[in-house]
Order: sequence, then structure tokens, then C-alpha cells
Amino acid sequence: MTKDSPSIWHRPFLAESVLSRLMNEILADFSDVGFDISPALGRTDVYEKDGDVVYEMELPGVRKDEVEIKVDQGRLTVSGEIKRSGEVKQENYFRIGRRYGRFHRSLPLPSEIADATTISASLSSGILRMSVPLARSIKGRLKPIEIKVE
Repeated sequence: MTKDSPSIWHRPFLAESVLSRLMNEILADFSDVGFDISPALGRTDVYEKDGDVVYEMELPGVRKDEVEIKVDQGRLTVSGEIKRSGEVKQENYFRIGRRYGRFHRSLPLPSEIADATTISASLSSGILRMSVPLARSIKGRLKPIEIKVE
């Protein structure tokens, strides 16, 4: 590197963390329109087990009192805020790779739910597990679609 090169090139960790943060902010709004472009937080598995649809969402570092779950218009919405520890000043970081701040994920609920008031949730080891009781199984009604090769 020459002395004429941009100062940000002399601190590559800073450049990477600034770019990562900008991309997360730009792509965060796409979750509201049904795209999951920036799954930095809240990556989710959805499966059926024992008559429930289960949503397992990654929320590392989030405490129970920092999460809010709502059901509205056929969607399960999880929101909250991840706060950064105040022990280290931002100017002392070389890289900020974890996501902090407000988050919001909205997931579709199946039409077969038994009763939205019976949805249960638990948070353990950074995984939020939400169980939605079904009136009838979804799995048994799904049929594969044959693809013809021409």
C-alpha cells in the first residue's frame, strides 16, 4: 500500500464491517415484501411434528424480554432488538460482524391452524421455537407435482 491509497484500505477489517452493515441495512426492508435476502438474523426452519407446525428461528444473544411475537392477518411476526454490550467502545473494534439493532421477521401461517391463541413459544440457546397447533396435517395433503422432461 502506498501512502496515497485511501485510508480505509489500511484497515481492512473496518472496510468489511462498514460494507456488511450497509448491505444489512439496504436489504433489511425486503423481508416485509416476502423476500429473505438478508438472513443475517432470524434464519428459520419450518417443519411439521406431532400435529404442530414448528418454527425454529436463530436469535443468538437475544433474551426473552427482548422478543415480541404476534399473530396478525395470517402471519406470525417476531420482532425485537439486539443490543450491543457497552463494555467496548465502537472505535476499538477491528471488525463488527454480528448484527445489532431492531429486527422484524414475518412468516406465513398455514390456513389449517387450530387456534391462534394456543401457539406456544420457548427460547433456549439462541433458538426461538414456536409451535402452532394444526386442525389437520399439512404434510399428508401435499402431493408431489410430476415434472415432464422433454
